[in-house]
Amino acid sequence: MMFKYDKHNKRQRLARSAVIVVVSLFAFLMAWRAISVIAKNPVIPDPWETFDALFDLIANGDAITGKTLGDYLFASLSKFVQGFLLALVISLPLGLILGNFKILREFFSPWIEVLRPIAPIAWAPIFILLFGYIGGATLVVFIGIFFPLLTNTIFGVSKIDPVLIDASKTLGASNAQIFAKVLIPSTVPYIMNGVKIGLGIGWMCIVAAELYATPLGGIGFYVANMITYGAFPQAFAGIIIIAVLGLLTTGLAEFFSKRVSKMMGLDA
Repeated sequence: MMFKYDKHNKRQRLARSAVIVVVSLFAFLMAWRAISVIAKNPVIPDPWETFDALFDLIANGDAITGKTLGDYLFASLSKFVQGFLLALVISLPLGLILGNFKILREFFSPWIEVLRPIAPIAWAPIFILLFGYIGGATLVVFIGIFFPLLTNTIFGVSKIDPVLIDASKTLGASNAQIFAKVLIPSTVPYIMNGVKIGLGIGWMCIVAAELYATPLGGIGFYVANMITYGAFPQAFAGIIIIAVLGLLTTGLAEFFSKRVSKMMGLDA
């Protein structure tokens, strides 16, 4: 009976959340509609015009350049994935090492604190000049994801209870075993939090970098190009696509975070 009651309660909570989301989205669209009517400015298009432009882009592609939505998405996603993987490969081992060795952390901390506050997009013109359009845009994404992932990993390692390490040593564990069996598993929640933050920043970086690297032809270029031609419903349609992609990537990161935590016995 208790199981059925809990299941019923869960369905009620899900239904309630779904209703709230629908009402919230409807209110947002009505507010958008009201602002566009009051402003009477083509820069703020009517939401229904925007959705017409969105469906037209999905069905027919871009009439100006002849590219499909898939072309734009592939151009952005390829650089985004490359930047993310590069950040992952470099920041994870570096974060584990710096978090584990205090003297190294103190030595490199000033470097991190000087470079971390710089907006990633500020590097875009320099990277593009040095490494070309593709390499430059990829490195902008790399910078955007690298620091959240690095700092979260360092913080996770520094938060490990020293008692766990001492107990492992008492039981005869080697440094390699402590690193693999204690440090890494205990840091996973912090790493996944860094991944989620980094992915959100990474999407902002790739879109902004594409404003500079126009030959790349990503979704950021599409938005900028539509604004140039005064096609504001199409520009807002591109912005909606960017928002959806951001939600999908962070949602995917959240899903993997829960799965990894459960596999490692960290899910409460």
